Amino acid sequence: MASRLYGRSGYYQSGGAYGFRDQLQDTLGLKYLDSNIMKNQIIKHSKHQFKEGDVEHWWHDENGRGIRTRFSDDLLWLVYVTLEYIEFTGDKSILEIETPYLQGAELQENQDERYDKYEKTTYEESIYQHCVKAIDRSLNFGENGLPKIGSGDWNDGFSTVGNKGRGESVWLGFFLYTILEKFIPICEEMGDSERVQKYSEIKINLKRALNTNGWDGRWYKRAFMDDGNILGSMENDECRIDSIAQSWSIISGAGDNDKKYISIESLENHLVDKENGIIKLLDPPFEKGKLEPGYIKAYLPGVRENGGQYTHASCWVIIAMSILGFGDKALELYRMISPIEHSRTKEASKKYKVEPYAVAADIYGAGNLGGRGGWTWYTGSSSWYYKAGIENILGLKIENGYMKIEPCIPKDWKEYQIQYKWKDSIYNIRIENPNGKSTGVSKVSVDRSAC
Repeated sequence: MASRLYGRSGYYQSGGAYGFRDQLQDTLGLKYLDSNIMKNQIIKHSKHQFKEGDVEHWWHDENGRGIRTRFSDDLLWLVYVTLEYIEFTGDKSILEIETPYLQGAELQENQDERYDKYEKTTYEESIYQHCVKAIDRSLNFGENGLPKIGSGDWNDGFSTVGNKGRGESVWLGFFLYTILEKFIPICEEMGDSERVQKYSEIKINLKRALNTNGWDGRWYKRAFMDDGNILGSMENDECRIDSIAQSWSIISGAGDNDKKYISIESLENHLVDKENGIIKLLDPPFEKGKLEPGYIKAYLPGVRENGGQYTHASCWVIIAMSILGFGDKALELYRMISPIEHSRTKEASKKYKVEPYAVAADIYGAGNLGGRGGWTWYTGSSSWYYKAGIENILGLKIENGYMKIEPCIPKDWKEYQIQYKWKDSIYNIRIENPNGKSTGVSKVSVDRSAC
């Protein structure tokens, strides 16, 4: 909280800016402390959405200046976190809160970004309308039936994959599917029947495209480039497989059932590096091949997005494993990427080189840098890591203000306990596993009374 929300600063970056997608995701873990932190962040970020639906990629509060880009995922995180807030609290009144937009010159053809001070509109609209504008702006599909990637999706380094307007993102297709799946019921409650029908049809077509054009035989492709080349294909010499298309095929529920299991097995075989204790973002890294995906190629092979561990994405792998019920693997990977595990011995610490008590945004994955940590503290990975452990492994979930326990644990865990403070009450929760299962709650009792 101190690094990401208050200071927006760390040892390796001291910019002080708000990232549109970044600080929204930080609140995913902080909701357990106070859900109002998440609510206030949603409201704040909604004021940095343009009236056309796109958003500032980042901005400084101090001078009101920010950057307008063609990033294709930023705007959807507003919807994702709003849905998470509603699901956690049951408080739908947030959808009625009205905030202004930003206005200013739109990007011209062949212009990827514009840094400026943008003015607020004189009118305001509800958070619901802000979400609708974000979704509608994202419904921009290419010839493969997948959303266009623009000048980058979640991976900023893919800056020239689709900046000419043709490239498409498989991962973004899964992320958009997740948004539609959860937002359609909201539209139904709002009486927005035309949008329900529209989004439902798009969701069906998107799932079909993801499982046909997005499938590569043993895993999901990552993206289609402007020039027709494919990222994340087994035919590639570089970036043959990418992690987040596989994990989100499971998180979204859009992947065909057989493909989900095949793709996660491929991810495990190609991207989990037990020697260095990392889960790589992609492999092999970009170096001297023909593909020109953008500034990701400027990183050394195995560094940051270019084939190292981007911890953010590693957490998504763990969440995907737990959704499939692989409790032993989920905990093994969760423990493996912990900074503590990289610092247990003097030899390991010399290799890791960064703090053993703070999650690192990335860990290098190749050559003599393999296993070396980078960019600690100032990372959105910490929130996802916390969320994966609490919700997906221990299984503590709050939905609509109600507590649920849905563990996905190693079979040899006999029992564990959680003490959780919710509002003015402290809950002492004990989970017993006498039958050596990973998932599936057979009985619940409250104060020793079965229910």
